[in-house]
Order: sequence, then C-alpha cells, then structure tokens
Amino acid sequence: MKFKKITAAFETENITLAEELICDLFFSFNLKGVVCNVPLEEPDEGFGTQTLPLPDRNSIVGYFPDMDSSDIILEKIQTRSMELTQFGIQVKIEVEIVDEKDWADAWKTYFNVTRITNRIVIKPDWKDYDPEPDDIVIHLDPGMAFGTGTHPTTAMCIRMIQQFLVPGSGFLDVGTGSGILMIAAAGLGANRMTGIDTDEVAVEISKKNLDKNKVSSLLYSLACTTLDQTPPQTYDLIAANIIAQVIVDVMPDLEKRIAPGGVAILSGIIRERKPDVLAALETNNLHIYHETNEGDWVALAVRR
Repeated sequence: MKFKKITAAFETENITLAEELICDLFFSFNLKGVVCNVPLEEPDEGFGTQTLPLPDRNSIVGYFPDMDSSDIILEKIQTRSMELTQFGIQVKIEVEIVDEKDWADAWKTYFNVTRITNRIVIKPDWKDYDPEPDDIVIHLDPGMAFGTGTHPTTAMCIRMIQQFLVPGSGFLDVGTGSGILMIAAAGLGANRMTGIDTDEVAVEISKKNLDKNKVSSLLYSLACTTLDQTPPQTYDLIAANIIAQVIVDVMPDLEKRIAPGGVAILSGIIRERKPDVLAALETNNLHIYHETNEGDWVALAVRR
C-alpha cells in the first residue's frame, strides 16, 4: 500500500509550541508514525547521550494512506498549518509518496531503554535490559500513533504517580494512549484502574500493553469514551496527560471524580497555556498541591 509522507518544516522562536500545535494538527487528521525532528535538551542522568544528531531543520513528519480522499485531507492540513502564523510559526508542507514498508518501523530507531525514576524503567520490546532488583520495568510497544513515554510531559506524570500513588488506590487515566501510566500505576500498587481514550486504536494498544506487562484484567477497565460519559465514581489518583485546552474543557468532570483527599495530575501543559489552566482550577474550586517543570512544559498535582 502507498502512503503520503507529510513533512511540516517550520521556523519559529518557540519550537516547543510549534511541536505541540503541529502534532495536534497531525493527530486531528489521524496521521500515523508521527516523528518530531527537533533539537533535544541535554538528558538527565540515566538517559543516553549524544545518540541523535541535530536535525538539519525543524520538522514534524506523519503518514496517511494515499487514496481518493487524501488530497482533501492534505488541503485541510495545509490550510490549518497556514493559520499557525498567528503564533509566529511559519510552516511549509512537503508531500512524498512512499511504500508502507519504508516507514512503518522507522520510528523504532528513536526509542531506547529509558530510566524515568529511581524505580521505573521503560523498555521497548526490541531492546535488551538487565533490571536492577527494585526496578519496575514497563515493557512497551506504543504503536506508531503514540508516544514512547520519554517525552517530558509523560515522564513528569510518571514521577508524580510514583510520588502520590498509595498502594491500594483507585486510579483513573484520562487519555490513556499506550497505557503506560496505567502500567506504572499497577506496578506501584493501584488495585482499581480505569483508562479512557477517544481513539479506539489507543484502547486496543493499551489492552495489548497491559497484557504484555501481566497486569491482571481484574484490576482495570478500558473504554473508548469521553470523561463526561464515564460512571461518576471517584478515584484517589487521576492522571490527565493531554493538551491544556482539553484539560480546561474537562476540568468540571475531573473535579467530580477526585475522591476526598485525592489528587489529580495534570500534564501536557505548555507554559504559555498555564494561565488558562489556573483559571479553570479556580472556577472549579481546585488548588495546586505540587508543581514541576521541564523545559517549556508544566505538570500540576491538584486537590480540592
């Protein structure tokens, strides 16, 4: 099968914002195999160093099937990308026709064994790793459409889960993606977990990864749904690693599902969008319990 390879080359003073907005654009049109060719910050201890060359230019790459409707999708992507000039982002869309075999596994080159905390390690299926005695090793095959867990937003979320999750707690993962946060919560002792996502593929991949990590199906449920459509039960710990605007939109439903004394972890927030999140917290009678930052990204732990 042939695919259209879409490259969004961009120029801007705010690379992190451009990365977030272009990726969100690509995912909104269901592009697969999305790869971000942007400079990486010097990694923390435990991460590989000097493993990737600096890109010749900043770009986001994604793929979708070459079929009759693909030209219509491409036109919409081009129109939406031009709208990013209001954020000081100049985008040039380039298109190439490729075979599926030429790209389907290319992203795996960028995914290595990564230590996220003193206990939690992410290991892709195709890499070897000799764990330390107390390690919680997350065996992960995220699929082409989902992150590897090493992005700052996910890493900060995992660190907060380790910090705040009490064994025996109930855990809700809003926007579960690859299921990585549920796997981490299970390893840390959560005994009742719910994961939701609006993407059916995400739910399928989450199930595969939970099974791969031998998480008992008795401990969790998964559903392709929105937060307002989930049962109104409460949880001791909630994680929402999604973009800031979605966090703002679902804040009233998040607040209803925080158990007394419980914590909600909000990640995926770019620094420029933090004021919007703070305003939503105040409207919903929530306050910041803990905050962490990495680069231009912010993660918040909040309580009533």
